[in-house]
Amino acid sequence: MRHPTRGNLPPRLIAAACFLLVLSCVVRAQDKISLVGSGSNVPSPLYAVWSDAFNQKSTSAQVRYLSMSTLEGIANVGKGTGDFAAGEVPLSDEQMHGSKTTLIELPSVLVALVPIYNLPGGPQVRFSGKVLAQIFLGDIKNWHDPQIVKINPGVSLPDMPIHVVHRSAGKGSNYIFTDFLSKSDPAWQSKVGKSPSPTWPVGEEANRGEDMVTKVAATQGAIGYVEASFARHAAIGYGDVENSAGQFVRATPASITASCTAMEKSIRDDFRVSLAGAPGKESYPIASFTWLYVPVSGLAPERTRALKQFLEWALGPGQEIARSNGYAPLPTAIAERARERVKAIP
Repeated sequence: MRHPTRGNLPPRLIAAACFLLVLSCVVRAQDKISLVGSGSNVPSPLYAVWSDAFNQKSTSAQVRYLSMSTLEGIANVGKGTGDFAAGEVPLSDEQMHGSKTTLIELPSVLVALVPIYNLPGGPQVRFSGKVLAQIFLGDIKNWHDPQIVKINPGVSLPDMPIHVVHRSAGKGSNYIFTDFLSKSDPAWQSKVGKSPSPTWPVGEEANRGEDMVTKVAATQGAIGYVEASFARHAAIGYGDVENSAGQFVRATPASITASCTAMEKSIRDDFRVSLAGAPGKESYPIASFTWLYVPVSGLAPERTRALKQFLEWALGPGQEIARSNGYAPLPTAIAERARERVKAIP
């Protein structure tokens, strides 16, 4: 006896079969674990790309990342709100072990901050750490200041007031920037120091990287700082920065990676390290890991399994996606060490 074809099935059975198919799809979708992370705005463009790519491939987990601030992300994951966080501030011992959730930090990619500016004619400007510190202290007030002119021979610098723009409190970019300034200038170290929430002597505030770009682009004479990918995508001028070897270096994936490679032997198993001012002629000096802050206790077993799946993907195929989007991926040995740490999560 032949099986009936679809055309011979009663309409009622066809409708029932369609309903069951849709229901099974809904159930499968509901079976996926939804992972939510929050934190720094710095890596948010990459994490949006990562989420889309991972979500398309994964049959068991979906990821969503909420951009806010590094400190807000750490606070969220520390109190059990969300599955992971992200940022550019190394965790303290208390943050790792003192809350209801035990946390570790894992590097995801390398990032770099660049000084952005808006000057007539769009000249290519060089900066030293000391000059940047003096600008953000309010001691250098004009673009034609002798200290800026000295390190920019042949560059036409306007006689124009400098308008400082800085990020709002709690930001990982503040920490990277002030860490570099603290290493570059004793006056900055003593008056401000390194912090995600520094007390700025001068300037107006911008909340997000996008806001920083908008404010600098709208004001002639303005200077600010953003992660390199924001500057490249916005086509705004950004400067070369003098490194510890006395070389003025542009932020590129190669020069950012060079900063990490130069420090690789001193990177501990907990990955808490400063890459600012790394040695080497090719090293870009305002570089950093951006970290994922990951709970190793407090999550349900199925959520932990899903989170480990995402982390292993991010530290594997995700690195090539980072490269193709203009970011500096982790050096191979660092990525492997991070993957081994993920595998050890109970």
